[in-house]
Amino acid sequence: AMGGNHTQPTFILLGITDTPWAQAPLFVLFLLIYVLTLAGNIGLMVLVWVAPSLHIPMYFFLTHLSLADVCYATVISPRMLTDLLSGDKTISWAGCVTQFHLFALFATAECHLLAAMAYDRHVAICHPLRYVTAASPRACWQLVAWSYLVASLSALVYTGCTFGGSFCGPRRVDHFFCEASAVLRLACSGTRGSEVAIFALATANGLGTGVVILLSYGRILHAVLGMRSAPSKARAFRTCASHLASVSVFYGTLFFMYLQPVSRHSSQDKVASVFYTVVSPVLNPFIYSLRTQEVKAALGKCRRGMLNL
Repeated sequence: AMGGNHTQPTFILLGITDTPWAQAPLFVLFLLIYVLTLAGNIGLMVLVWVAPSLHIPMYFFLTHLSLADVCYATVISPRMLTDLLSGDKTISWAGCVTQFHLFALFATAECHLLAAMAYDRHVAICHPLRYVTAASPRACWQLVAWSYLVASLSALVYTGCTFGGSFCGPRRVDHFFCEASAVLRLACSGTRGSEVAIFALATANGLGTGVVILLSYGRILHAVLGMRSAPSKARAFRTCASHLASVSVFYGTLFFMYLQPVSRHSSQDKVASVFYTVVSPVLNPFIYSLRTQEVKAALGKCRRGMLNL
């Protein structure tokens, strides 16, 4: 079924813009964002690893969220950066498949990790007495393993649907990475079945995890409003606000992209894609570390320890 890809096994990524003067400023901007993404997320992972006060489930999930962010930013950004500078925008068929597959895997894992974090917050705030058993190390590892298992299986289906047909004619992908709808537009075989399958699975992943998050926050809101003391209300809202902020950025743009038919896609997609592939990964560590007292305290401790050395 992989016919048509033997004659000319390359795609051409048209990139984010074809305006010559915009390439250099965009390169500088996206390079800066990518460096911040790596520094912020890896920094957060190291901090959680070395600070005993952060060895709690919420930060365990956060390190995996950071790992997913680093991985899928790395799948997208370096390639986009080289394309902004170089004239050669071709990408091999295998390169295109690999890039899309890894992107789909880590983006789907991110949805499930965000849902696991919402569940963790829900148990912590609504059932504090059950929290130690409900969020045991084993339970946390199981949730993370489940996130990656579902993501791996979903990515196989997405990739099979996207690249399973035959491609003919000029393979100009009107995007800055091998994104499903942009690639499907180049297929010369019928794509209706593939589109329906991708749409159905994306909906199941997106809405499934979205419902878990919404239900968790509904219960949390109910519990917080019932709290007597103002400080504990404020603390509960603080830990939830950071998680809600990253959920909004990530889900908002993903839903905009994938819950519409391929024929409706337009150049606005590239702008939306920049949000979840480039902006969302850089925001998460800052959203969490600036909003939560524990991270600030652990950072201060590490800084003092380093100065003493």
